[in-house]
Formats: sequence, structure tokens, C-alpha cells
Amino acid sequence: MTQKIYFPNLNGIRFIAAFLVIIHHAEQLKYLTGHPSFWGNKFIHISGKLGVILFFVLSGFLITYLLLAEKKQTGTISIKDFYIRRILRIWPLYYLVVFAGFFVLSHFDFLQVGDIGKELFTGFTLKFLLFLVFLPNLALVMFPPVPFVSQAWSVGVEEQYYLLWPWLVRKYSNIKKMLRNIIFMYISVRILLIVTEKLILPDSHIVEIISGFTGTFSIDCMAIGGIGAYYLFENDEKILSVVFNKWIQLSTITLTLILLTVGFKFPEFYFEFYAILFTIIILNLAGNKSSIVCLENPILNYLGKISYGLYMYHSLCIVLTIKILSNLGIYSNLLLSIGCLLTTIVLATISYEFVEKWFIKKKVRFSKIISGDNAIDTVESSSQPIQVAPVAILVTKNDADRKPKLH
Repeated sequence: MTQKIYFPNLNGIRFIAAFLVIIHHAEQLKYLTGHPSFWGNKFIHISGKLGVILFFVLSGFLITYLLLAEKKQTGTISIKDFYIRRILRIWPLYYLVVFAGFFVLSHFDFLQVGDIGKELFTGFTLKFLLFLVFLPNLALVMFPPVPFVSQAWSVGVEEQYYLLWPWLVRKYSNIKKMLRNIIFMYISVRILLIVTEKLILPDSHIVEIISGFTGTFSIDCMAIGGIGAYYLFENDEKILSVVFNKWIQLSTITLTLILLTVGFKFPEFYFEFYAILFTIIILNLAGNKSSIVCLENPILNYLGKISYGLYMYHSLCIVLTIKILSNLGIYSNLLLSIGCLLTTIVLATISYEFVEKWFIKKKVRFSKIISGDNAIDTVESSSQPIQVAPVAILVTKNDADRKPKLH
């Protein structure tokens, strides 16, 4: 029997993560094109990186929970079906953007930003091959960025994570210990590489590349999200009673907003610190019926649905908006910011409705656990409830037209 799981508020979190990346690159590209910008602001500098970390933590949380649910229901995890689901969701848009960036957009002079476009042809063949095999983060370390495509480095990181995760969850019975070991091993390797790069072999290009690659491979942040999923899945009352406390919620959200606003970061390993804060927030939004924040509304839900497109298209839309407004002579900081966001939303909507949605619906055939929007979309053909532990949203065939109620 296929189980349906829907977490409230996650689409809202996806949009927030994408929005943080968009405003980061909008200010960066305004600065690179010689327009007034807030590029010197510490929040702007940190927002893009932390938007990606929020995506990583959310992926670690959701994928771990769904794999645990499949393992509990079936006694195992279908590796083949897991990979097919990831291919259907990630590959179509990823390869569309990669091929467009490498072979189409580079030929339009109108889209050039300074000398960035010329750098596309530095190490072109190897760079393209790295993107093809989902190693764009390695390409980003070894070569200059690829216009309109370099943001895909984080998609490569997620694919590398997906390559490992179902095997680990299927093999290990002590999931919490496995996740803690991953965090410990990753941080240990990073410390060793940092010491080697700065003190032992400061001029080694190979060490620099390896250190740069592992610096992008934030599997420990995904594991932190996975630990949150474990506690929610096991309904660990000892942990959840603390995390769900009203004052813990308020303190975590307030601290996160303050640190983001001032652009606070440590010299090293501040991603992990923010990942813990993000995990506490996600746990409350996804599993606490007394969450003090609610992101569950039609607008944020839809913007979250198209967040993959928002992320993949935003660089192109920002440059287009800058160029068009500049040529029209109606450029202003406010108008540009609004235009960048609206243009990205329009293109992401077209992509979702006419490209991505068809592939997303195909995932149902390969799912023992139907999650997210597919769970909501399939209620009309089934009377089985949609459940999330410990909070359940129950939707059956008879009340599918009514708004789900929290129980």
C-alpha cells in the first residue's frame, strides 16, 4: 500500500531559500554591471550561501524522513526507484539550463556581463564534462564560473548526496549514530585539509582543489537536517518537547534573523551553526501543530513549488532585467529588484507548468511513499489519508475539496 505524506510549510521554506539566493546574485550582478547596489552589505554577502545551506538542510530532512518511512513500511529501500524519482525531478531542468548556458546564451552579446562570458571557453571541454556528470562544484573550483549555469553547483552537491543517502539509510539500523559519524568525519576531513592548505602545503594546487571541492560538499549540513528528521520520525518526545517549546521557537527564529541581518559568520564552520538553527525551525514548521509561524498559504505554496526554477533561472532573469531597463533608460534600484523577481517568477512558472510538472507526476509510479504536492494531487483517486507524524493532515476522497485540517 502506498503511503502519502505531506509536510506543511515546506514550500514556503523552499521559496525563502531561493529568495535569499536571488537577492544575493541580483546585488552582485548590479555591482558587476556598474549600477548602484548593496553589494557591500554583509547580509547580502551571506544571504546566497545561507540560502543554499537552507536548501541542503531541507533536503537532508525530507529525504531522510521519506527513506525512513519507506524502510519501515516495506522493510527495505528501493534504490532503483529512488534514483528514478530523483532523475525525474532534477535532470530535465538541470540539463536544459546546462546546455542553454554552454551552447546558446553565450552567443548573445546582449547577455554579456563584462568579461565573464569570455571565461566560458577556459577549459571548456573538461568543464562541460564535469557539469554533465554532476560535478559542477568541482568545475567551479577548477575554472572560472559559467554564466547563467554556475548556480547549478549546489544541484550537483545534492545529486552527490542522493548517490550515497539511500544506501546508508538502508544499510544502517542506528540512523542517528550514522548521521553523527558523517558529521564528525566531514568536519575532521575539512580541518585536516584546511591545516594542510594553510600550513603544510600552502602552494599545492591539488590540495587547493580538494579543499575547495570538500568545502562545497556540505554533507554534514544535510546530515544535521537528517537528524531532525530522525527525531520527528521516531517521535522522540524528550527532544521534541524542547524543540517545540514556544520560547525555543521564538529564540531560534529571533537569533537567526538577527545573525542573518548583521551577516554574522565564523572564519570556518559557520554553515553548521546555521544548519542547526535551520533544522530547529524546519522541525517546528513541518511537525509542530503549535508552531508560532505558518507559511502554509496559496501564494507561498506555489512559489515553493516553482523554487527549483526560481533557483536555476534567476541569473539569466537578473541580467535580462538589468539590460532591458538600462536600454530603456528607466533604471532604478527598486524597479530593478522588483523586475528581477517578477521575471524570474514568470519564467519559473512557465518551466514548471510546461516542463517540470509532467516529470514530477511520473514520480508517483516509482513511489512507495508519495510526498509533497503529489500526495495532495492523488487524494481524488484514493481514500487513504495523508499523514505526517506526529502531526497529521488527513485528506480523503470525500473531503479532498476542503482545506486540510491539522490534527
